[in-house]
Amino acid sequence: MSKENKPEEQINTGEGVRLNKYVAHCGICSRRKAAEYIQQGLVKVNDTIVKEPGYRVQLSDQVFFKNEIIQPEVKKVYLLMNKPRNTITTANDDRGRRTVLDLIGDSVDVRIFPVGRLDRETTGLLLLTNDGDLTKKLSHPSHEVEKFYHITLDKPVKENHIRQIREGITLEDGFVPVDSVGYITNAGKEEVGIEIHIGRNRIVRRIFEHFGYVVKKLDRTYYAGLTKKNLPRGRFRHLTEKEILMLKHFV
Repeated sequence: MSKENKPEEQINTGEGVRLNKYVAHCGICSRRKAAEYIQQGLVKVNDTIVKEPGYRVQLSDQVFFKNEIIQPEVKKVYLLMNKPRNTITTANDDRGRRTVLDLIGDSVDVRIFPVGRLDRETTGLLLLTNDGDLTKKLSHPSHEVEKFYHITLDKPVKENHIRQIREGITLEDGFVPVDSVGYITNAGKEEVGIEIHIGRNRIVRRIFEHFGYVVKKLDRTYYAGLTKKNLPRGRFRHLTEKEILMLKHFV
């Protein structure tokens, strides 16, 4: 296990952990202030008020602060993956197909989950994290998270279709706003780039299927300010502190 993936401090051992340390690790306050709260009778272990800061909390115990259950904060992990084809964007698959978490393996020691979905054949940027608050914000339509896709079609795309897509089209599940769309520079007219912020199921594929095109390749090259720079297909990396701050500011 690499140093960057190792928890800063194990919160529990076979002998348990001091109650004031446990409370502090829950993000309530400092360890010293936790000792004061404990002595004031504000902390319960299971159904009993405990006023001794040195009391040893066991893994099976439930700890309450002001009658609300508290748990130690888990180290936040943020991974950016360049997803390959034939990979499922789920935590597990009951049909035994390869998932994005299979690619990560035991590289991180906390449970993480993909933010949003890319279908099995779609490649490109995928964020995985255990930050539930950020996941909800990035996934909510109101935050209009921008995504850019490089699409390769089975035939050249007509200019009037590009214009109609740019103006917005209506599919079976409603109007589809598009931020921008156009031909990929220095490529044939069967290669198109599209920028959208909505996250409906298979939306990019359905946009072009609406006009009779078959999507041969679909690659997400930009997501919420993040790009694939120096990230080969099938590989992943930890976000930098600057990128994490940017993401949180983004939403």
